[in-house]
Formats: sequence, C-alpha cells, structure tokens
Amino acid sequence: MQDNWVDFKTVKTAVNMEMILGRYQVNWLRKNGDELRGRCPIHEGEGADTFHVNVAKNAFHCFSCKARGNVLDFVAAMEKISVRDAALKLAEWFTIRQPESPTPEKAKLGKPAGESRAATNKPLNFQLKNVNPEHPYLVDRGISKETAEAFGVGYFSGRGSMSGRVVIPIHNERGELVAYAGRAIDDGEPRYKLPAGFHKSLELYNLHRAIGESEAAGRVVVVEGFFDCMKVSQAGFPCVALMGSSLSEAQEELLARHFKNAHLVLDGDEAGRRATDECLVRLGRRMWVRAVVPPDGKQPDMLTGEEIAGLLGK
Repeated sequence: MQDNWVDFKTVKTAVNMEMILGRYQVNWLRKNGDELRGRCPIHEGEGADTFHVNVAKNAFHCFSCKARGNVLDFVAAMEKISVRDAALKLAEWFTIRQPESPTPEKAKLGKPAGESRAATNKPLNFQLKNVNPEHPYLVDRGISKETAEAFGVGYFSGRGSMSGRVVIPIHNERGELVAYAGRAIDDGEPRYKLPAGFHKSLELYNLHRAIGESEAAGRVVVVEGFFDCMKVSQAGFPCVALMGSSLSEAQEELLARHFKNAHLVLDGDEAGRRATDECLVRLGRRMWVRAVVPPDGKQPDMLTGEEIAGLLGK
C-alpha cells in the first residue's frame, strides 16, 4: 500500500463483523434474529448479554463498556490502536487490495481561498503525553471520559505552547495526526490556539472517524466547532466539524467524496446562518443536504444527548 494509504470504505465493504469475530475466536455469541449476543470480548467484563452484533448492519454495541461502531472500531478497541491502524491491519489480514492513494489533483481539492495550491498539512512526528481526559473543564462541557479518550482530548500540563490548555488532536482524511488545537480553560486569549502553518481549511475535524462510523446511507452531521462535534458524536451520530463558520473548497470535496447525505447543524448567529445558506447551495448540487436549526439559537455543544437525538430524528 503506497504511503500506507488505506481506504476505509473499501475495508468495510470487504470485511464483516462475523469474519472479525472468527479471527478473534469469539465463538460464544448466541444467535437472536439478526443479532449475535453474549459476553463482551473487548472489556471481558461480567454480563452474559451485554455485547450485541447486528449482522445486517455490520455493527456492534456493548451496553456495559459503551464500545460501539463497525469492524474498524471493533479492531481498534481490541488492539488498542487508532481506527486508521485498524484499517491497515484488516487490509493486511484479509489481503484487501486498496485503490490508488488520491493526490490533491485527483481529489480535485482545488485552491482554498487565500492559500497556495501546494499547501498541505504534514503529519506530526510526535504525540503529546499525559493528557488528562477527566479535567473539570471537559466535565462542565458535558464530555464524558469515554468520549474524551476516544477523541484523545484532555488537559495538557506539560511543556510547550499548549501547556495549560485542553488539547484537541486533529487528523487528516487518512487518520494521520496533523495538528493539536489548544482550548483555554478560562477567559484567556486566544480561546483556541492552532500551530503556525496549519491550514485548517484543508481538513474536516473527525473525518477519519466519521467515515468509519457512517452507515450505508453515508449520512453525516456537519457542525462548526470541536466541542459541537464531540457532543453530536457522543449522542451516536457520525459528525465532522468545519473548525469555523465557512466551508472551504477542500472541505466541500471531502464531504462530497465520502458521504451521500449531510445534516447541517451550524450556530444560530449571523455567521452561522450565512454559512448554512452557502452550504445548502454548494453542497446541494452534489449531495442530499438538510439544515437543522438548534432550539432557541443554541449551539450543538449546549444540548443534551437526548436533545441532539430529537433534533436529528434518531
């Protein structure tokens, strides 16, 4: 696989949950209609009926440890690795032939406004350590420990430009770590700190996970901010964030390439309304798109999981 490129959709199409369960020798699950049920092989805890596999949807859910998702998520949880590394393992285990790695020209990324056509975000060669996913700031914003750990988010007390902030890892389409955003936990400025040279218009936050989580219909929720995205994902919906209130050409291409349906849940302020109108026009030419307005002008990160589910019609 050239440059370790892996196509999530190709892997998910080639491998189903029953194949993966067989590889891990999980042979104790009982058949119940379209589901397999039994003890969870991920956390190996008590509970004879906590782990469910929906064979028709090719998805799993443990009602005890809260792990859920598709084949990529299952392998990631079993091996304690990223979704991207899980896809690479599956491609190797089952000899899955990958499509050619897309280049910016083939992907028709175009030229984002104000940036060079050659602009790119190079993968980082380090990861921040000792990140605390249980910091009170995250608790106050309604982010569970499980969600924070899944997103790699937490308070960073180490040395460097992100010290004393809640750090948010940002990955590219392939799942490679390309930057950290740092959120101030008080009234300090800037509220969000991004590294110099990082082009946020080239990425969609959480895209690599949303690709893996999206159902066959290819539905995704599009929001503005990092915490909006975490809260919507925590409620059980594949979600990406623009990291702002504008849609770049590159982001438009990424959405149209990976999804068939998009639900826009942008902020209720003037910038959010303008962005919603623009997204409806631009994305509407290429995919099914619907605008959803949060109640009382709230942002998605202000809503409970139940409110988000009701808003999106789960």
